[in-house]
Amino acid sequence: MGLRRSGRRRESAQAAYDGTAAVELRGVRREYGRGTTTVHALRGIDLSLPRGSFTAVMGPSGSGKSTLLQCAAGLDVPTTGSVRLGGTEITGMNENELTELRRSRLGFVFQAFNLLPSLTVEQNVLLPMRLAGGRQDRERAADLLARVGLAGKGGWRPAELSGGQQQRVALARALVTRPDVVFADEPTGALDPTTAAEVLGLLRSAVDTLGATVVMVTHDPAAAAHADQVLFLADGLLAARLPRSPAPTIAAHMTTLTPHRPAAAA
Repeated sequence: MGLRRSGRRRESAQAAYDGTAAVELRGVRREYGRGTTTVHALRGIDLSLPRGSFTAVMGPSGSGKSTLLQCAAGLDVPTTGSVRLGGTEITGMNENELTELRRSRLGFVFQAFNLLPSLTVEQNVLLPMRLAGGRQDRERAADLLARVGLAGKGGWRPAELSGGQQQRVALARALVTRPDVVFADEPTGALDPTTAAEVLGLLRSAVDTLGATVVMVTHDPAAAAHADQVLFLADGLLAARLPRSPAPTIAAHMTTLTPHRPAAAA
């Protein structure tokens, strides 16, 4: 099931690659600890991701992929380097500024859904707007719930939904503020293969029909096959990238990547 096309015309693929990037990292390094115990999680990442694109990030355990997502999303601070989101330099922002940025301009989808059980489905979707102090657009929430196949379930509680349905709520919540970027960290890790494919189809459709920008960390080649490109990290470095490819090709490429320093962050 895909997201239905809205009245907003999607930019052409060429236009999406022009102008300001949605995500831009320049010389990003992230180190933890000091001296002989220093962990070099990222060793100098240069990366530019266009608006309206779907990027998967893969790599062996310890390659730095989760650290890359956290630095790009303002959840962690690079030791050195620059991060821009939607043309805004976020390096050097204080925690209050980063919190405001995450609430209003970023969306997140995690493996664990992270829905509040005491809130209804609609309230969970509207939560980013509520936290940002803006108007809670119930029409927007209802439209997104319909797009993800949950029309009429706004008054339900998360406990009344299946795991796949809860992840659909999380996706609607991630899109409700029309964010510059949606960051997804193993979004299908807790789902069965059939449900996972449905959620990935919705992420793909969010890019194709709503012009969303998605950056997804995954270990699953079948999930990465939905993306426009796959970035491979190894030992804190950007080792390779593939344009949109079938799962077997992605899996074969993964076998060529060997982590050399197990102490690096996953």
